[in-house]
Amino acid sequence: MITKFYQHVLALEFAINEINKNPKIVPNVTLGFHIYDSYYDMRTTYRAMLDLLCKLHRSVPNYECNAHKNLMAVIGGFNSEVSLHMADILSLYKIPQLTYGSFAPEVRDEKKIPSFYSMVPNEAHQNIGIIRLLLHFQWTWVGLFAVDDDSGEHFLKVLEPLLSQNGICLAFMQNIPNKHNWEDLYYASDRFLEIYLPLAESKANACIVYGDSMVLITLYIIIFFCNPNYKENASLRKVWIMTAQVDFALTGLQRAWDFQFFHGTISFTIHSDEPLGFQNFLQDIKPYQQQGNSFLKEFWEQAFDCFYPNPQETRDTSETCTGEERLKSLSWPVFEMSMTGHSYSIYNAVYAIVQAIHVLYSSRSSHRAMINGKIKERQDLWPWQTFCCYDCVPCPEMQTSSQKDMDDCIKCQSDQYPTKNQDGCLSKTISFLSFEEPLGISLASIAVSLAFITINVLGIFIKYKDTPIVKANNRSLTYILLIALLLCFLSSLLFLGKPEKVTCFLRQSVFSMIFSVAIPCVLAKTITVVVAFMATNPGSSMRKWVGKRLNISVVLSCFIIQACISVVWLTTTPPFPDFDTLSLAEHIIVQCNEGSVLMFCIVLGYMGLLSIMSLTVAFLARKLPDSFNEAKFITFSMLIFCSVWLSFVPTYMTTKGKYMVAVEIFSILVSSAGLLSCIFSPKCYIIMLRPELNRKEIKTKKDDIEKVQSEVEKQRSEHVHGLDSQRNYYETLLEKKKNDFEENIGEL
Repeated sequence: MITKFYQHVLALEFAINEINKNPKIVPNVTLGFHIYDSYYDMRTTYRAMLDLLCKLHRSVPNYECNAHKNLMAVIGGFNSEVSLHMADILSLYKIPQLTYGSFAPEVRDEKKIPSFYSMVPNEAHQNIGIIRLLLHFQWTWVGLFAVDDDSGEHFLKVLEPLLSQNGICLAFMQNIPNKHNWEDLYYASDRFLEIYLPLAESKANACIVYGDSMVLITLYIIIFFCNPNYKENASLRKVWIMTAQVDFALTGLQRAWDFQFFHGTISFTIHSDEPLGFQNFLQDIKPYQQQGNSFLKEFWEQAFDCFYPNPQETRDTSETCTGEERLKSLSWPVFEMSMTGHSYSIYNAVYAIVQAIHVLYSSRSSHRAMINGKIKERQDLWPWQTFCCYDCVPCPEMQTSSQKDMDDCIKCQSDQYPTKNQDGCLSKTISFLSFEEPLGISLASIAVSLAFITINVLGIFIKYKDTPIVKANNRSLTYILLIALLLCFLSSLLFLGKPEKVTCFLRQSVFSMIFSVAIPCVLAKTITVVVAFMATNPGSSMRKWVGKRLNISVVLSCFIIQACISVVWLTTTPPFPDFDTLSLAEHIIVQCNEGSVLMFCIVLGYMGLLSIMSLTVAFLARKLPDSFNEAKFITFSMLIFCSVWLSFVPTYMTTKGKYMVAVEIFSILVSSAGLLSCIFSPKCYIIMLRPELNRKEIKTKKDDIEKVQSEVEKQRSEHVHGLDSQRNYYETLLEKKKNDFEENIGEL
C-alpha cells in the first residue's frame, strides 16, 4: 500500500461529510460511498466494477440479474490503464466516470467512451510546458524515462518530435516497468542494467520521468541495485523533471529510504487548494473510531510501522499501535498533510457529481435560472464561490468546437479565425494600406501637398537664382536637394496600395537611395561653409577645395555607397509580396517581405550614419560668421530628422499590419518636411517678404565686424605709443579678410 495516496480516500470522505452536513445542497438525500483498490491489476479492477454494480455475488455484465445498487457515478482511476479497464464495464451501463489522472487526448476519446470525464487538463498542455522549460534553461541534451504501457508509449511518440522541432537532442529513451515482476533475478538484473547504463554514461543535461509514483520507486531501486554508491557518482547528477502524475511517495516498508538523490527536482503539479476544515479533519482521525473503513487499519500499520493488537499473537508492546499516533508526525513521502493536486481533483469531482444531483432534484425550484446557457446557482447553498470543471474551459486561441464539453478543439485553418463564442471558423479579411481608406487618403494627400510646396520652392529659387541669398548658398546643391526632397515625398506613394512584386522590389531601395542624395547635399552645404571660412586664413591650403569639386565628391560618394548596398540587396535577397496569417487574429496581412532583415538594417544604419555626420558638422559650424550661414538651420533640420528616425525603429517593430506601413510613410514625410521647412523657409521669407535684406553689402553681420574692430581697439590701447603702423596693419587685415570671405562665398 502506498500510504501517501491514502489522502485520496480521506479527501473523498471529507467532501462527502461536508455535503451531508449541509441540508440545503441536496435535501433529503444522504450520500454514501464505496472504495475499492485495483492493485494495478486488470482482473481485480473488473471484479471491483462488477461488485459495485450488482448486489449479488454472482455478476453478469450487461445483464440485469437483480436490483442494482444506487450507484450515481464512479471516481477513478489514477492512471489511464486502470481507468480504461473501469470504462469497459461502466460504459455499458452509461454510468459517469470522473477520473483525476491526466491522460492523452487519444485516451479521453468521447466517441469511444461518452461517459468519461476528466478533472484535470489533458497532457498536451504539459508537453508544451516541458518544451518551454527546456528552452528557457537551454537544456538541449535530455534523456527520457517513461512507464512501460500504452500511455508511456504515447508520451514518447508525442514528445520526441516536439523535442526535435525545437532543437532539443534526445540522449536516450527508456521504458520502466510499472509492475514488480522480478521473480527471475537474471532477467531483472539484465533489465536493470539496460535502464541504468544509458543514465550513467550519458552527459545529458536533464532527465524527464513520465509515469506514476511506482515508476519513480522502480527507478530508485534500479539506481540503488546497479550502484549502491550512487550518491557519490557525479555522472548521475542530473536535473530531474517529473510529470504531474509522478509523486514522491513511499510505502511504510520503505520509510528508511530518502529522496535526496532527487533533490532539486522540477515537478509539474496539478492545481490544488486547501478546503476549509481539511487540516482539522486529518488531525482528528483515529483508527479505532473509523467504523467500516477496512483500509484505515492497513494504512495505520504501514504508515506508523506498528501492529494492531491480536490476542492470538504475542508481540513486543513497543510495536503495538496505540491509536494516539498523529498523521502530522509522518514524513511527507509517507503522508502529506496539505491537500495534493490529485486529492483536490477528487474533492472537486465529488462536488461536480453533487451539483448534477442538485440540479436534478431542484429542476422545478425557484432558485434555478438559465443565463446564457449556464446554470446560475444561489452564493447561500454552495460552500464555494465558483465551480470550475476542466472539461468546460474555453477552447485555446485560434481553436473552436461546435459542441460543448468536448475533450479537444479543432484548430481553424491559417486563413480563418474562430467566432466570438469559439463555435465555428470565419474567413479572414485581406488587410493592407489602400488609397481608398481614410488613413491612406490622408497620407497620400499630405505627400502630394508637400511635393507641390517643394515644386513652388524650387521655382522661387530658379526665378531668383542671381540674388545674393541664392548664390551664397550654392545653387547647384540647393537644386539637387529640392529635387531629392520632391522625390522623397513622391516615393512614399509606393508604400500605399496592395503590395505587388514591382512595388515591393522598388520602394525600400528607391526611398533609401533618394535619402542618400538629400542628406549628403545637406552635409556638403555645411562642409562648404566651413571650408570657405577656413580658406580666408592667410596661406591656408583649404583654398584649393573651394568650389563645386568638393560638393560633387561628397554627394556622389555617399550615393554610390548606398547604391551598392541596394544592388547587393536586390540581387541576393530582394523583397517580395507576402501573406502574414499569424500576426492578427481576424486579418490576413498582405505585406512586403524585406527578404533580408540584415540588409534592411544596413540600409537604415547607413542613413543614420549620414544623418549623424551632418548633424555633427552643422552643430560645429553653427557660429561661423555670415548673414546667410545655413549651419544653424541645418542643425535644427537634422535634429528633427534624427529624432524622427530614432523614434521610427521601436515604433516600427511594435506595430503590425498596415499600421507598420503607415509608420514608415509618416517618418518619410515628417523627416523630409523638417529638412524643407528648416532650411528653405527662412530663405523664402527673405526672398519674398524682405527683399531689402537680399543684398551683397549686408552679407557680413555687423556684430562680426564690430568684434574684429574691438580687437583692433584693444590692441591699439595696449600699444598707445609708436604703434600707428601696427594699427594700419590690423585695419588692412580686417578689410582683406572681409573681402576674401565675401569673394569665396560668392564663388560657391
